[in-house]
Amino acid sequence: MNRLLLILFIISIFTAQAQKTSKLKVTESEEYKDDVKTFDIKSIHTTTSNITGIVRESKKDILFDVFDGNLKKTFSKIVDSDKKERFVGELFYGDEIKYFTVYSPKNKERIVYCHTLNMATKTYNKKEIFSSTVEKKESLFSGRNKRQTSFALSPNGQYFAMATDNIKKNLNSYTIRVYNAQTLEMIYKKSYREDAERYYQPNDLTVSDGGTVYSLGKLFKKGKRQKKGGKANYEFVLNEISKASTKDVFIGLGEDEHIQSLTITDIDNELHLIGFYSERNVGRIKGGCNFMIDRDNLSVKNKKLLDLPQEVYDDLYGYRKAKRKNDKELSNFYIDYVLTDGEGNTYVLAEEFYVTSNYVSNGANGGGYWVYTYHYDDVLIIKFNAEGNLDWGRSIFKRATAPSYNAFMKNGELHVILNSGKNLTEKKDGRTKASKGWFESSSLYDFVYSASGDVTYDKIQDNRSNTFYAPFYGTFENEKFIMMSTRKSKKKQFMTLE
Repeated sequence: MNRLLLILFIISIFTAQAQKTSKLKVTESEEYKDDVKTFDIKSIHTTTSNITGIVRESKKDILFDVFDGNLKKTFSKIVDSDKKERFVGELFYGDEIKYFTVYSPKNKERIVYCHTLNMATKTYNKKEIFSSTVEKKESLFSGRNKRQTSFALSPNGQYFAMATDNIKKNLNSYTIRVYNAQTLEMIYKKSYREDAERYYQPNDLTVSDGGTVYSLGKLFKKGKRQKKGGKANYEFVLNEISKASTKDVFIGLGEDEHIQSLTITDIDNELHLIGFYSERNVGRIKGGCNFMIDRDNLSVKNKKLLDLPQEVYDDLYGYRKAKRKNDKELSNFYIDYVLTDGEGNTYVLAEEFYVTSNYVSNGANGGGYWVYTYHYDDVLIIKFNAEGNLDWGRSIFKRATAPSYNAFMKNGELHVILNSGKNLTEKKDGRTKASKGWFESSSLYDFVYSASGDVTYDKIQDNRSNTFYAPFYGTFENEKFIMMSTRKSKKKQFMTLE
């Protein structure tokens, strides 16, 4: 009997070792009891002193929590929230998280608040930033997607910029407000892109250490939406806005160059407008594009459109189908992360997103209802080098129904953290599938990409009998990644990767 127990003990040790192959140091905090039963994380950040702050929302409250270096709660504040108040953006610098909400007490009235959580002093305050009147049912902030497009903080933390719509019945107009990030006093306010006909849709926003704002977006030729057929109904324009003046530069595209969105990256004081392009329509992807902007005279000094490498199609479709799929172009991908490695290289990660619907009949009653399914599927990864060329591209073949991954750079490598099936599926055609089967348990993985694009799949843990963590809501600061458990009870826990 003792021999049998010894054998089982040895097997359990080897099994535990096989379950955790991550090269990163993995630690879990002590479990703690939460004040409110909610998980809806809106902001999570860690200071250089290893103090972590988290802002969450429940149906009636906004929750502000502070945790020490061991991730033990040291401060908590619950703030009443009206159902007409909603989150619109957040910024982090030094010891402070700035959490912005807009309150709509009446159809035309909008009040913007800044909730400031100071993690070092464990204090909270709320201040009205400005109030405005809008046309009935118009939104003050546009660009409701996974990437924040209405708020930006200067690299030195001295200024933050806020972009709002000021659309009237007969006039499209847009406003930039720049504030002192410490005092919350407004430095200047500028209107731009005023036009009775043309509608502007922001793609990205950045502000320099001197308080100059760059707003990048689409200027529609007609109407407010993309027309059928996928041909571009807009031009891309980069707006430079300062206290003294406003300037702009149009990003010229050829007849067969279609781009859905662009993001701004600052590399060695040079602006790069990065995204994906298609030769067919704006909803598809043939390759990556990079427009380099000369700040001195605000002009496009270089433009590069580069096809996706074969490895992208091999990862998604396998070597048998990849060559045929190469000609069809990818579709439904939206940029989530734009990361830099300190050597001038830029990594762009985009996820495939689409919605399907299914009508469910009530049977004898003759009625029914629609069920909508949100798909967060494959991930596309491309790397631009310091010269603006596409260095390599890869992809992750996965399926999910909720935002499921996060990414960060550490020691020159790209880490993609996600939950998948207990064991990654190796297909006969060479693909590695990162998805959970119907009756399969899940595991937490770290996909590690080297500087040259080679990938290793490191398992962090099997989730069965362990705490389940949500990478999408994590944060990477001070060379470590922190994420929270998704338990629906009031008991919570953290995992740290470093």
